[in-house]
Amino acid sequence: MPRRVVIVDDKLPMAETLADGLADRGYEARALGSGRDALAMLAETDVLVTDLRMPEIDGLSLLERAHAIAPDVPVIVMTAYGAIDSAVESIRKGAFHYLTKPFKLDELIVFVERALDDRDLRRETVALRKTLREQYSVAGLIGKSAGMQEVLGVIRRIAATKVPVLITGETGTGKGAVARAIHGESVRSTARFVAVNCAALPDQLLESELFGHTKGAFTGAVADREGLFAEASGGTLLLDEIGEMSPSLQAKLLHVLESGTVRPLGATREVPVDVRVLAATHRDLRARIRDGTFREDLLYRLDVVSIELPALRNRREDIPPLIEHFLGDARTRHPGSAVTGFSRAALAVMLDYGWPGNIRELAHVIERAVLLSNGPEVQAAELPPQIRELPPTGDAEFAGTVMPVRDLQRRYAKWALDRLGGHKARTATELGVDVKTLNRWLAGDDND
Repeated sequence: MPRRVVIVDDKLPMAETLADGLADRGYEARALGSGRDALAMLAETDVLVTDLRMPEIDGLSLLERAHAIAPDVPVIVMTAYGAIDSAVESIRKGAFHYLTKPFKLDELIVFVERALDDRDLRRETVALRKTLREQYSVAGLIGKSAGMQEVLGVIRRIAATKVPVLITGETGTGKGAVARAIHGESVRSTARFVAVNCAALPDQLLESELFGHTKGAFTGAVADREGLFAEASGGTLLLDEIGEMSPSLQAKLLHVLESGTVRPLGATREVPVDVRVLAATHRDLRARIRDGTFREDLLYRLDVVSIELPALRNRREDIPPLIEHFLGDARTRHPGSAVTGFSRAALAVMLDYGWPGNIRELAHVIERAVLLSNGPEVQAAELPPQIRELPPTGDAEFAGTVMPVRDLQRRYAKWALDRLGGHKARTATELGVDVKTLNRWLAGDDND
């Protein structure tokens, strides 16, 4: 679509000459003789070019009014040589550039193109910031289910504080997204959000990543390097898969949390850091304390507030809006796909499936369908075999099955938890036990 340029000059033949020249270069150019007419056309204008000296509404007044009505429309000011002071004043008031008469058409075109590029960049920046706000806020978390509404309520209550938060839940439930939402809703949202997967790095490398190192601290340390704690200073640090961290590194992390300082590898002095620490895990950290692989004192430091994310099978009412969300994302990444939705049969299969991989698995299944399905509507037969062939979860789990009492207890407790939307306290009450006993049953521990 041609870019639309409006040229305003009370000497209309001058404006028409410039408009004709721009039209010859592929622009949609309009010449006007008054600022009032230009204001009426702002909604259809990509660049406004105006003379400074005009009756009724002069160039400076037109600039101010245009910015008030359409702040993203760049304004280029034309001025006579003797009015340079006014031209400089127009720059202070927000004009993109000024041109001193007489000037060549090519000179005007150069600055029109620059103005358009600047406007496009600003619009992209605004769109990116909007996307980031949606991603780093509770608005980016999809869930009308009771379990997710409880999670969102906790996030809103604790986001403005500095307290550590422990985020738990099965693999793929969205722990990273919750951490980003906590950061995005906090007063630290303008600072950095840094995440590290504690399971992805060996001990020495993870220690260096977290705390930094000095030159020569170990083989390959050819320069000083800030760690992630320093990098996230003023912001938020997510320690993902905290349950996989070694006990020796846990001790050093505990010291950082208690002292608010880090000592890079090889350094002799500690450096103060101001970081909010969030931790996430799919492990039962109390069970790991019992088997000696996790420090109890570190858990107390991390678990000031805990958020337990429900499994997708416990929030089935959220599956349709999640499908719609991931379908939109996948179509954006793969615009050549013909897929626009899922058939009723396919949706029924997806609603009945247990989703052991949770939201992450759902997103992958939808992207696969967008890439591989043949028509606009994904059919049930086009879904992955494991989704089509596994029996549905629910009451049928116990039909015709003989099993040890401990297994029956565990499976019944899990079934009850599923039926009650993942609420452990409510499930324990309905079963007539405390939450600690329910956790033992869910873990398959029959010791009282």
